[in-house]
Amino acid sequence: MKNNNLIRLSKSCLNELEIKAVSEVLQKGYLGMGEEVRQFESNLSNYFQREAVCVVNGTCALHLALQACGIGVNDEVLVPSLTYIASFQAISATGATPIACDIDPTTLLISLVDAQKKITSKTKAIMPVHYSGGVGNLNLIYKFAKKNRLRIIEDAAHALGTEYRGKKIGSFGDIVCFSFDGIKNITSGEGGCIVSKDKDVIQFIKDARLLGVANDTHNRYLGKRSWTFDVFNQGWRFHMSNIMASIGVVQFKKLQYFVNKRRNLAKKYDYLLKGNKYIKFIKRDYNTVAPHIYPVLIKDLIFFKDDLQKCLLNNGIQTGFHYQPNHLLSYYKKPKLFLPVTEKIANELLTLPLHPDLKIADIKFIINELNNAISKYKKNINS
Repeated sequence: MKNNNLIRLSKSCLNELEIKAVSEVLQKGYLGMGEEVRQFESNLSNYFQREAVCVVNGTCALHLALQACGIGVNDEVLVPSLTYIASFQAISATGATPIACDIDPTTLLISLVDAQKKITSKTKAIMPVHYSGGVGNLNLIYKFAKKNRLRIIEDAAHALGTEYRGKKIGSFGDIVCFSFDGIKNITSGEGGCIVSKDKDVIQFIKDARLLGVANDTHNRYLGKRSWTFDVFNQGWRFHMSNIMASIGVVQFKKLQYFVNKRRNLAKKYDYLLKGNKYIKFIKRDYNTVAPHIYPVLIKDLIFFKDDLQKCLLNNGIQTGFHYQPNHLLSYYKKPKLFLPVTEKIANELLTLPLHPDLKIADIKFIINELNNAISKYKKNINS
């Protein structure tokens, strides 16, 4: 199978505009954090109507958000097990402990019923993960956090462009973190941002991303360095570069087009999958959700997942798996921890291609091949 014939699971959607923007930065010769980062942050801040701070990736965004809340050694953070490892690693990077929670079987988002059972005197925050762009009932999350006196760090890596009750995700709430890696709803190559109304959190992150150098952000915007400075907190080299931001500035202009394209493709998937009794799709309102991935649940998939993926790949269709439950990974495994819904769902999940370069004809082809392959393997199982 040649790569140019492959329907990819996900991909960066770029053209000559991003290439031109990067070339201009290279010609200027100032590649670190400067004017382009300031411009990208300004665009994002206007979009969210709250200050946005850019960093080198989405994992760093989560890490710094937690650190800005004073979360560290001996603290615990509630997080769904069904998420990318980045959510867990960001928590443990601060010295805190990620407490794996089960998920709701309908939304695949964190189960507040299970989360409530796991609150202790060490619990300091909850990290809801907006899986595949869905956010569920955020009001309940915020009521839960208020009742239990928890900070909320929303992992919105999948949800740029999603709206909740008429408001953009990131335009309200406590702290919201986004990712701009190569396959997200927009990309800056790598990159991420933190959005919050908490001015102390924002200022902490601005300094911490630049090795903790106090108030260095202003000088960096001007292409200068702080030669005389002070440091008050542990910092990291987590700032975004002008090269990355130049891509982000161009991609940001395409955000609504990308969101609309993803929504239309997801709606087509939903429509075509309604007739297959072996497949369940996650019900999302794609008038408000900006989908990053398109996972489906396939009955008995555990018995033929590898064969199914190979069959689809042989027919030019790349698929994936989002995600392995984190509580089953060696580093985070705890004795006797059983999350029944997460473990059942994980055995049924398959992610289908979704990105703005796909066409409706591609979706039809994918579903036709998927239906045929499932029918074949189901017959083998039942025979």
